[in-house]
Amino acid sequence: MTLVITFIGKNGAVMTGDLREITFEGDKQDREKLEKELYGGAIVTDDELAKKTREFGVGITVTDCKSKVSERNGILVGEVSSVEGGVVKKRRLYASAGNYAIAELRDNEMALTSHAKGSNLVVLGNEFTKQVANKCFKDNWTKKSTFQDAVKILMLCMETAAKKTASVSKQFYLIQTTSSVNVLKVVEEDMKGQK
Repeated sequence: MTLVITFIGKNGAVMTGDLREITFEGDKQDREKLEKELYGGAIVTDDELAKKTREFGVGITVTDCKSKVSERNGILVGEVSSVEGGVVKKRRLYASAGNYAIAELRDNEMALTSHAKGSNLVVLGNEFTKQVANKCFKDNWTKKSTFQDAVKILMLCMETAAKKTASVSKQFYLIQTTSSVNVLKVVEEDMKGQK
């Protein structure tokens, strides 16, 4: 699981997501120890990650080419995934101006977990990356901040997270929309497609 950050404003929405995908191979206990350190923020650089991988005797594959954000019919869609006990679990965020929804996908089942209207900041990722992104946004957002400020702050949040953990790539995609389409329409379409 890596990082997708979204700002939903009344006149638009902006979403950014990193490109890192990490797969682990080896003994389950050793994998879990490595994952705990990585996703807990103890491993900062790619060199440290390579060193820890050798220490734990775990094989990993790191790629920085997985797009986690896209746009469909004026709605921004971001997705993070994790594997727990051999089951792939995905959290998908849908956003447009003034509203958003979050759905969870497990195997071929999809369920809506939250939906809200109004302005908001939503962060999908592990606990460490969520803390970094939320703190960065809070430290830089003021009552006078505009939508364009939100775009710049989200970019800063991604850059900050990439400096603090090897679980986030230095490169990221950023997309935005001014559409105020009801996100539940796309969620419903996706739910039908899952069955």
